Amino acid sequence: MASTRAAIRYAKAILDLANSKGVAEAVNNDMKLIASTIESNAELSTFIENPTTTVEIKESALLEVFANVNGVTKGLFHLLFENKRFEILQAIALEYKKLFDESNGVEVAKVTTAIPMDAALEAKVLAKVATLSDKKITLENIVDPSIIGGFILRIGDQQYNASVANRLQVLKRELSN
Repeated sequence: MASTRAAIRYAKAILDLANSKGVAEAVNNDMKLIASTIESNAELSTFIENPTTTVEIKESALLEVFANVNGVTKGLFHLLFENKRFEILQAIALEYKKLFDESNGVEVAKVTTAIPMDAALEAKVLAKVATLSDKKITLENIVDPSIIGGFILRIGDQQYNASVANRLQVLKRELSN
């Protein structure tokens, strides 16, 4: 991923502007959309990073793809056009989401599961989260079949491992002692 320092600077500036206009949450929703669209669409990602495509074409394409975004987000596209920095758009979107969450006292909990979480597992994880943190928490689900079952929860520097793979490791250690 391209220059994160620059991405952080842009994200802070956009968040300040969005806050001053009272649209920080709307812009956060735009940033989620932009980050996930670029991540899930290889063609768009390649197009944005292509050095031979002119910045004019990139800006007008982004304004078309993301026609319904907030004016502040459209302003970001224009800023990236002026500075010829479209390749850091995804990094900016991710940084903005992080800064927005921090400023709203929201912490991201990464939950690794063998299969995508269902409502029952999500409820179980949120109950565990409540014992570890008093902040508002958003869950980010990472799917990793190698953990077999259960879940691994990571909040900040704390980790809670309730995976089947971990239990098997522990059992193996106990049996070999």
